[in-house]
Amino acid sequence: MSGQWIDRVHERKPPKWITLDMDSSVSPTHGAQEGTAWNGHFGCMCYHPLFVFNQFGHLERCALRPGNVHSADGWEAVLKPVIARYADRHLMRFFRGMLPSPSRSYTKLWKRKAISTPSACAPIVFFRAEIAHLLKRPVGRPPKGVKRIYGDFEYQAASWDKPRRVIAKVEWHPGELFPRVGFVVTNLPMEPDWIIRFYNQRGTAEQHIKEGKQAINWTRLSCKGMAQNAHSDENGHRFRRKAATCSDPKRPL
Repeated sequence: MSGQWIDRVHERKPPKWITLDMDSSVSPTHGAQEGTAWNGHFGCMCYHPLFVFNQFGHLERCALRPGNVHSADGWEAVLKPVIARYADRHLMRFFRGMLPSPSRSYTKLWKRKAISTPSACAPIVFFRAEIAHLLKRPVGRPPKGVKRIYGDFEYQAASWDKPRRVIAKVEWHPGELFPRVGFVVTNLPMEPDWIIRFYNQRGTAEQHIKEGKQAINWTRLSCKGMAQNAHSDENGHRFRRKAATCSDPKRPL
């Protein structure tokens, strides 16, 4: 239903590109609902739903999952139908997400669908060996502000079909002994600092999730069964409201 509303909005004003942001969140539970489980990261009994938004803040697709699954669990079932909807459209397609490690099915999907993607990757120990020269403390007085250093290299894990470009960001913060290090795997050809800035905009998905929680209380899932919670009236209201925010209020949907 959500995708159908979004398609109707895009028919009126076709976008030149589409950016898909994937993120997970927490839906606390306060009973014995089916699928509820303890999540150590969130520190509560909960569900662990997965969301895909576009750059306009519209919810493309979501899935209600048990509380104890990984943040990227079941990403293919959520994301592939969205990609299929945009497959025949003449527009640029981008994806930003947080995945544990790009698997073979993940990299083949982007190659087959011609999707540009920067995705954060777990800090694999082998990555640090590639940027050892960036991890040396800068010479001289400590900077008053944050000092950022970028680098890129190619790396091929055992599960990858070919070497992939990896972007590294090293941040030296005042008063901290060791740097903060992050990695992004991408097929974009831009400069490393541009790719990091583009990936960081994925944080808007967290704001959309926060909006849904506070404005229309979509995390109040009190049904006993998991299927009933996934297709509750609150979820249906969410789909309609999210898609309608981009349409012309003077023209009926």
